[in-house]
Amino acid sequence: MNRVPMTPEGYKRLKEELDKLLRIDRPKNIRDIAEARAHGDLSENVEYHSARERQSFIEGRIQELQAKVAMADVIDPAKINQSKAAFGATVKVIDIDADEEYKFTLVGPDETDVKNGKISITSPIGRALIGKDVGDIATVKAPARTMEYEILEINFV
Repeated sequence: MNRVPMTPEGYKRLKEELDKLLRIDRPKNIRDIAEARAHGDLSENVEYHSARERQSFIEGRIQELQAKVAMADVIDPAKINQSKAAFGATVKVIDIDADEEYKFTLVGPDETDVKNGKISITSPIGRALIGKDVGDIATVKAPARTMEYEILEINFV
């Protein structure tokens, strides 16, 4: 099984969600099922069926998070000392054609948040940036067009 790179912040978020599911959501759901069961006829009991469906979701999410936590390879970007773009780097680029600047933080697949500039190292842009240095051109082939980004700055915070 392959380890999945993750920042300490991303790992903490996964652990917090898992802890909430295990300590709060699962016990509440068990109480909800017991309460709905006490109402009688289960065949027409909407609360019971809803609670059982919620239980299925919670158990599935717990298993998913446990697997992600087990596979996590936590890497602290602040401890990385290199000049090339790599996991955890914040890369400032300029779109050569559109003349627009962007900042991308290269993170693991489970931490992606495009609205906040966090892109996966496995995304087309992430793959194009990895290993590049300041001044290099990263070419990204997208269905609509091919984009070229010049790397202006690389920081590991």
